[in-house]
Amino acid sequence: MGINLKVKIGRLQLNNPLMVASGTFGYAEEFNDFMDLRQLGAIVTKTITLNPRQGNPPPRTCETPAGMLNSIGLENPGLEKFIQEKLPFLKKTAVPIIVSIASEGGNEEFVTLARQLDKVKEVSAIELNISCPNVKVHSQKFIVHSKKLRTRLISQDPKSTYALVKAVRRVTGKTLITKLSPNVTDIAEIALAAQSGGSDAVSLINTLTAMSIDIESRKPRLGNVTGGLSGPAIRPVAVRMVWEVHQKIKIPIIGMGGISDSLSALEFFLAGASAIAVGTANFINPRTTLEIIDGIKKYLIKNKISSMKTLIGSLQI
Repeated sequence: MGINLKVKIGRLQLNNPLMVASGTFGYAEEFNDFMDLRQLGAIVTKTITLNPRQGNPPPRTCETPAGMLNSIGLENPGLEKFIQEKLPFLKKTAVPIIVSIASEGGNEEFVTLARQLDKVKEVSAIELNISCPNVKVHSQKFIVHSKKLRTRLISQDPKSTYALVKAVRRVTGKTLITKLSPNVTDIAEIALAAQSGGSDAVSLINTLTAMSIDIESRKPRLGNVTGGLSGPAIRPVAVRMVWEVHQKIKIPIIGMGGISDSLSALEFFLAGASAIAVGTANFINPRTTLEIIDGIKKYLIKNKISSMKTLIGSLQI
């Protein structure tokens, strides 16, 4: 039985729906000795900003029950060094490259990054990381339609999300993916705003804001006090949010959050995700994505399903 794993995200055609989540796979070179990178559907880079960032003070990670907390703070070499030092290797993988971008100030930096990346042919798509909880609030300021200065994440306000996506859409013809935060009341409302602004897809969910305390020292386990919770602990939340968003929008969804094997991956497809991204599991087993691809193939064959399109959103209520 022939199995068609191909999916389309905007203008981006993927040979299979398995990606690696931003921030969990570096710039791919770190995993080159562990797996055949060409088998991935796409590689999402660690988030880059216009200028280099040192990130947050240590400790930056700690384990939690069925997950982990991280507060890296978007440490990265900046756009110029990324293009000069990281992109050459990524180009060799012959896999679609999705570059994750973030801003230290406001919409203008997002626009500048997107405009410059639009000129780089090796970049297949751009992911707008408007939902990282690991950056100090003061660096997440942005202007909404009312022109009032706010300090929430862009992804926590539908008007701000719409305005940013629309601004970036004007300067790039590449596939545009907007990464959403679970730290909201109604994630479907934010997804609709991203769609209206011109996003080709949405990815969800980013990490949940959380914290852990060392009871002996009576201090936070993270240098930044709070961080982002990821891993299997957040999977049921992520699946629920993918299902809610799938019912409200028409553009594709890239699902993520605690995916560790083919069984958990299939939940996301049934809930409505067109593709998925593996994150924390990469730290445990670098070959997780390849094992998931194999598991999905076996599931499709067993259930006599020839195409991913048939599986996506096929949850029965």
